[in-house]
Amino acid sequence: MDIQKYIKVEKVPGGQLEDSVVRKGVMINKDVIAPGKMRRKIFNQRIILLDWPLEFKKGENQTNAELLKEEDWGVLLQLEEEYIERLCVQILKFKPDVVITEKGLSDLACHYFSKAGVSGMRRLRKTDNNRIAKACGAVIVNRPDELQQSDVGTGAGIFEVKKIVERNLQDAMSVARNILKNPKLGPAGGATQLTVSATLKQKSSSVEGIQKWPYEAAAIAFEAIPRTLAQNCGVNVIRTMTALQGKHANGEKSWIGIDGNTGVITDVKEKKIGGYLFGLLLLLSFISFAISIFKFVG
Repeated sequence: MDIQKYIKVEKVPGGQLEDSVVRKGVMINKDVIAPGKMRRKIFNQRIILLDWPLEFKKGENQTNAELLKEEDWGVLLQLEEEYIERLCVQILKFKPDVVITEKGLSDLACHYFSKAGVSGMRRLRKTDNNRIAKACGAVIVNRPDELQQSDVGTGAGIFEVKKIVERNLQDAMSVARNILKNPKLGPAGGATQLTVSATLKQKSSSVEGIQKWPYEAAAIAFEAIPRTLAQNCGVNVIRTMTALQGKHANGEKSWIGIDGNTGVITDVKEKKIGGYLFGLLLLLSFISFAISIFKFVG
């Protein structure tokens, strides 16, 4: 048996070694492009495999387009839409249930596929596409206009997209366990990270030469949590971070953070927004150790 062709190990983050299973068929670490609109479980499906982008083809090098009139931009967009529509019509006339391509798949193509009840996947690895072709009897086609009925794969019994690792639930259970073992909470909403960041910045101002760099790098790294919270809430990230840094600069506003639901800067202690501190304390210990090594090497 050719192990490289017929056996594949798919690594999934989380879980334990005992959670490993052997599955009959081909497993790929991908989801359908539009999970809410495309089917994730299909029996006796027809599969089309492509090695061709279902998006407007880009130039090999930098491409310049000279537009003389305002309407030309609309014409350019229309040509692109007509090109994608033509590709999708050529594919959909074979009545596929699943379309998989090794290249990109545009939002417009996704719209046509979901409207026709077709599930789509994009940017699949060549090796995975070859395995799927062997499993379902499909032929990987380089151009949609060369598609034939014999290229459609019908040998696979079931196509199913399944979530293997429930990381959110696992993380929640781990936090609950850690709180029971070590019941200590600190201000969440990025407040703790901002306080640590401000303290490290103050420390760096009192250090001379290159030895201040670790403090500055760590201070910037700690700002990633509140910045991500601000981005997820959809607020102005620069203004929010500037306001938070100003409140934490003097060290008197250690409870000021971001409300994850509204994106408003608030007193997280008053709102009772707390977080588990063990991971943060572990990280601080590591940073302290790294700075000590940097000083020693320097």
